[in-house]
This record gives sequence, C-alpha cells and structure tokens, in this order.
Amino acid sequence: MINVINEKLKLLPENPGVYIMLDGYGNIIYVGKARVLKNRVRQYFHNSPKPEKVMKMVENISDFNYIITDSEIDALALENNLIKKYKPKYNILLKDDKTYPYIKVDMREKFPNFYITRKIAKDGCKYFGPFMGGINCRDILDIIQLTFSVRLCHTSTTGKKRECLNYHIGRCLAPCAGRTDEKEYGERVKKALSFLDGNYKDAEEILKVKMLAAAENESFELAIDYKNKLEMLSKLEAKRITTLSRYIDADIIAYATNNLYSAVNMLVTRKGIMQGGSSFALDEAHMSDGEALTSFITQYYLNHDVPSEIIVEEFCEKELIQSYFKEKFNKSVDVTIAKQGVKARMLKMAKKNAEEYLEKSVDKIKHKDDMTVNACKRLQELLSLKRYPRRMECYDISNISGVDKVGSMVVFVDGEADRSSYRRFRIKTVEGANDFASLQEVLTRRLDKLGTNEEEKFPKPDLIIIDGGKGQLSAVKEIFAEKKVSDIELVSLAKREEEVFTLYSDESIKIPHRDYSLKMLQRIRDEAHRFAITYFRNIHSKRNLQSVLSKIDGVGKVRRMALLNRFGTLNGIMNASVEELSCVEGISAALAEKIKNYLQENL
Repeated sequence: MINVINEKLKLLPENPGVYIMLDGYGNIIYVGKARVLKNRVRQYFHNSPKPEKVMKMVENISDFNYIITDSEIDALALENNLIKKYKPKYNILLKDDKTYPYIKVDMREKFPNFYITRKIAKDGCKYFGPFMGGINCRDILDIIQLTFSVRLCHTSTTGKKRECLNYHIGRCLAPCAGRTDEKEYGERVKKALSFLDGNYKDAEEILKVKMLAAAENESFELAIDYKNKLEMLSKLEAKRITTLSRYIDADIIAYATNNLYSAVNMLVTRKGIMQGGSSFALDEAHMSDGEALTSFITQYYLNHDVPSEIIVEEFCEKELIQSYFKEKFNKSVDVTIAKQGVKARMLKMAKKNAEEYLEKSVDKIKHKDDMTVNACKRLQELLSLKRYPRRMECYDISNISGVDKVGSMVVFVDGEADRSSYRRFRIKTVEGANDFASLQEVLTRRLDKLGTNEEEKFPKPDLIIIDGGKGQLSAVKEIFAEKKVSDIELVSLAKREEEVFTLYSDESIKIPHRDYSLKMLQRIRDEAHRFAITYFRNIHSKRNLQSVLSKIDGVGKVRRMALLNRFGTLNGIMNASVEELSCVEGISAALAEKIKNYLQENL
C-alpha cells in the first residue's frame, strides 16, 4: 500500500482541488482543500515532525484520491459538500450546534403575519434574530401582538370570516374578518418592524399605559403581566452595547485549541444588541488554526443566517472566506480582523469563552472517545467482525395486537447517533402481530436500496443490529441469503440478559456490563426502540383523534385535518384554549367552544 501511495504522490498535479484520504476499509476519513494539490498532499507523507493529531490520522491512511477544481474557492465549496455528505472522522465536525429561532414576516402579503421559524430562506421575507441567550421568541411575539395588534395566525385573509377572540380583547385588528384596511394595518406592521429593529420606546409607552389602566381597574394579575413585559424590554435594552453602532449586524468568532482538541465561541450582535453566544466543540482535526476556523465558518453558515460582518482573529483566511460568501450566497460579507477598539474587546471576550469551554470539555471529549470510536474498535474485537463497524444500523418493530405496525431504522456513525439518517417504515404486507415477518419486510425494503440510485441517501452499513434474540436474527438472516448479502455484518441484542447473537456461533456472546462496547449497543438498541414507539404512538393517536373528532357535529374531514395539522395529538387539542382552537382555519369561536366542551365531557 505504501508503494501505491508513493506512486500516486508522483502524479499529483499543481492545480487547486480537494483530496480525500481513505483507510484500509475504503472509508473516507479526511477531506481537505488545497491551493496546490501536489504540495499539500505530499506534506502528510514527509518525515518532518508532525503534531500528535496529524500523526494519528496519517497512521490510518491507506490510500487517497483527489478532485481538481478551477479555483481554491471551488475547492472550499466542494470540501464542504463532501464533509457534509461523508462526515469523515478526522475533519472538523460541528458539535452541540443548534438552530436558533427567528421571527419571520412576509412583506409580500397584503396583511403580513408574524411567526417563529428556524429556517432562513432567500424568499423576500424579513427575518429578525437569531434569539438566544435567554430571550424567548414567543414572549417577543406576545409583546408585538399586545402593543401593535398585528396577527400571529396563518388564517387566510381572502373571503370574510368571523372574528376570533384576539379581536375582541384588542390583540388583533382582524384583517381576516375585514375589520381593518391595508393602510391602517400597514402602519401597525411598520411599528412592529421598528420594534424588532431595536426601537422599544413606543412599545414601552403602550405597555406602561396598559399597566396603569389595569392597576386602576384592580386587574392586578394583568398589571403584573404588563410589568413583567416591561422588565423584559429593559433586559433587551441592557444587551445593547453602547459603544457599538446600532446598525452593526456582526458575528464575533474566536477559536481555541490545545493541539489535540479545538473549540469555537461565537457572540452574535444584531442592530448593536448582543443577542447571546454559543460554544462548539470541534472533533479532532489536523488543520492549521486558520484552516480550522475557515472550515467551521463555511459549515456553520450553510444552516444559519449570514450576517453583514464577521469579526475574527488575524490568522483567519479572510480573502478566501469573503470570496466564498460572494460566490456561494451572492452576499458581500465584511470579514474584519479586529485589533483594537470595541470589536477587539468583543473578540477577546469570545476568545476567553472558547478557551474556558475547551478546558472544561476536554475530559468529556476524552470520555466520549471511549464511548464511541474506541467502543466500535472494541466491538469489532469482541464479536470478531471482519471490519471496523463505522456505520451501524439498528432495527425495531412496534405495534399493539398487530395494529398500526411500524418499523424503525436508527443510524450510528463512529458510535454516535446520526439522526438525519434515521428512517421510519409503515408495515404494508404483514397481517397481525408477526414481528419476524415485519422485520423481514423492513430489511427487504432497506436492502433493496443497495446498488440503486438511492444508495447515496442510504449508504451501505458495516453492521446491522436487530433488537431481539435468535429468532429475530434467523428471520433477517433469511433475507440476507435471499438478497445474497455477504459484506454486511449482522448481530442481534437480546434484552433480558443483554446477550449478543452472531452468525458465527449458536452460542451467545456475553459482554461485561461495564464494557463501553455493550453500552454503545444498548444505546443504539434503546434509540431504535424509542424511535419506533414514538412513530407508533403518533400514528395510533392520530387514528384515535380522527375517530373522536368525527363524533362532534360540524367537524368534518377538512376541519379534522386542520386541527390535526395544528395540534398534532388529541392531548394537544384538549390542552388548547378556545382562543387557540378558534385560530384554526374553518373553526369559529362557537365551534371551538363546542369542541372544548365535548372533549371535557367525554374524555
């Protein structure tokens, strides 16, 4: 293998591009970009001293491939796509990443509504946020509706409808009922947008008037509610950085490393107000600090709003990032190297947070390795598996007396849950409560995707785990034989004694209960069970919900589906207020009252 690598090194071009490192099993373990492929890839195999984390990766390289691109920017974009697709174990991978809520306003509508979303799209709408650091998005919307009487619901404004409770208590102008015109409602929307831009004065004055009026009328609970909202506005105002322009929308990003593990802290400012911050533990990688920070930034903003400015440290690849944003998002982003002034102080604050997070997280990360990657290696040894079980899939069946049968597939990669790859199955061909036949149907449908165009979405697993004992294993073994599958390992985990059954022996393997490899198997098995039972309950409750609602006069199929889409479950509808029920399209205040009364009397 060394000779193969040496020959391939001689043939490397001097073009920009992406290189892909492979282990002995053909798994992609690292993806990198290069301005000059020839120089960059050769560095790994020189005898020069390398950091411990680089040596760790190089020891596992058995082969490499590369893809030539037109420019380094194209290489950066391709690198990002490949990392997202393959999740190589030695790349920078974001951990503890969250999608924060935004408030969305569609100004293309005649009567815009305000609502919460976690997805940013180039759709011509206005987005405000992200809201983080203890600021509750729903509280913000509540203040907006209370002070400016704009609508928060999705009710259609075409055709005249009956006013809901919000109109009667002065929280909405009821454009859906024709109680306001476009000009009057537009003025309220302008004020609400100004509020979201950080101008709180009008809202404060309105809340103070309402608070005093409520106190004068001895509506003390209402007065306290207004007081609490005023206090929240004060907290929002306190987050404003007095020396920072109110027009600055910037993310401040700092990087810290101990040469084995890395962390990033991000502080977010919008309209000069500090929205909060987040820290991210980065999986070990061998990059330079500048490359690591660039990799983080390009991955993070695939799923988050791109600000007009990013404040970073001087080792960041500034020009490359700016060019990437221009080409990828068609947006000019000012990447600022902060060396003095308030921006430098904010960057120092972010750096301190990153260093503290790294220091406190190192032991947790080391422990995580024992629970994940090292547990996979241990499992390969204990079960005599032919290959390292990088991608593991676990299957479970859930039903009650053969009704609403479902199956689940959960995926772990390098010992960690990959929730984006989970899949659910409705059992279609099995009559009654036959778990063996249900498992066979699910595995047949899964294995049929191998070797097809869908294999990109459903990569071939290294190991399939079945929740059950010998019987379940034998049932799936029949499907493996029928499909002539020989390059995927198959085991089952029986819950009572936590015994592992394999295809290599009639005897079970008992792994010590304190062993991390057994704990990992238990995690994936329990996750498959949780995922299956959640899906089953969802289907079962929806069927029961349809049955219950069909008994209420005036609630036909369309209205049942509208209630189901809005509240999801019977408990959701039972816990909803009459006001919330009446916000559903097609449900009048009188019908909402009728639904509420029926459910209270009969359930």
